[in-house]
Amino acid sequence: MKNIHSTIIQFRGNHYDFGYQQGMELKNSLILKNRKRQWKVRKARFVIDEKEAKAMFDRFAPAIWDELCGLGDALEWPMQKVLKEFGGYRLDYVKSGCSIVTGNDYFIRNYDYHPKTYEGRFVFYQPTDNGYAVVGNSQRITGRSDGMNENGLVMGYNFMHRKKPGDGFICGMIGRMVLENCSNVKEAVQLLQEVPHRHSFSYIVYDTSGQTYVVEASPRGIEVREAQTCTNHFEIMEKENRNYLNDSKRRLDIIENANLSEGEQAFHLLNGIGKGIFSTDYKSWAGTIHTSAYFPSNKKAWMALGGDQQPTELDFEAWLKGHDEKREKIYGEVDTDIPFVHMDENATWFK
Repeated sequence: MKNIHSTIIQFRGNHYDFGYQQGMELKNSLILKNRKRQWKVRKARFVIDEKEAKAMFDRFAPAIWDELCGLGDALEWPMQKVLKEFGGYRLDYVKSGCSIVTGNDYFIRNYDYHPKTYEGRFVFYQPTDNGYAVVGNSQRITGRSDGMNENGLVMGYNFMHRKKPGDGFICGMIGRMVLENCSNVKEAVQLLQEVPHRHSFSYIVYDTSGQTYVVEASPRGIEVREAQTCTNHFEIMEKENRNYLNDSKRRLDIIENANLSEGEQAFHLLNGIGKGIFSTDYKSWAGTIHTSAYFPSNKKAWMALGGDQQPTELDFEAWLKGHDEKREKIYGEVDTDIPFVHMDENATWFK
C-alpha cells in the first residue's frame, strides 16, 4: 500500500491573481519537473494556435484566459507553453475509467486513472471578477475532474474514447467552464451542447432540483438523456463506443441493481474494495484513485483517496461564508507501487 495525499488549495480573488499564485506554487514543484520529463516521451502532435485558442476562451471562458496569463507570468513562460501544459484546448487525453451515480441529494463518483497523471489538488476557488465559486478536484491544474459550485450544481465526466479527435476543449477544461458559468442543469446542458469537444466523454450534471442529465458528447455530435448512473459507454450514440464494453456494462449493472437510497450507501458501494466498482488496475489507466461525493442541499463534499476509506468531509457552505478550511491535505492510501506525479521524483514514462 502507498500513502498518498491531495493538497487543499484555497483562493478568493480574480482569475489572474489566482493563476499567478498557482504559478508561484508550481514553480519548483514535482508536478512540473515530472511533466517536463513526460513530454520527452509524449511529444505534442501539433502546435496550438494561440489566436485560435484565445478566441475560443473569449467566447466560452474569458476569465480562465486571465488565469492562464497569471500562470505564464509567474512561471515566466511563453503562452504557447502555458497552453500546452494548462490550456485544455486541442490537447490529447489518454484512456481512463470512472463510474458515477446520483440519487436523493447526492452525487458520487470514482475517478479511475493512472497515478503518474494524478495531481493531488482539491481546490476551493471564489472568483471576484467573473463566475461562480467552485469546489472540486483539479485536472491539468486549470481544469476540474469533478466538483460543485455555489448554486449546488455538480459535474463529473466519464471517458468514452479518444479516436478521431476534433478541434475543441478537453474534459477537464469543459468541466471547469460548466461549474463556473452555469447555475443549474439546464444551463449546463446548453453549454455542453455549444462548446466544441476534443474527445468523446459523457458529462453528468446534477443540481438541487434532483434532476440528472447525461450529456453524451463527441466531436461529431451531442445527445442528452436523463439517467442516474453512468460508466464508460454511450447509450444513445452507440456507434461512438469502443469495441470492449463488458467491464463498463458490468459496473453499470451493479450500480443499477443496488438499493442506494442514501448517499452514504452509494459512497461505500463505489469506494468499497471487492464490491465490483472500485478498481485496482492502475497499470492499465483504470485504477480508482479517488471517490468523491457532493451534496447540493448543504453544500458538503466528501473525498477519499483509495478504497475502503472513511471520507474526509469538507464544508463548502462554511467556506463560502469566509471560514477557511484549516486542514492542508487530504490523506489516503492506494494499492500500487506506481509513483504519483505530485509526490514522487520518478513519475515519468521512462522504464
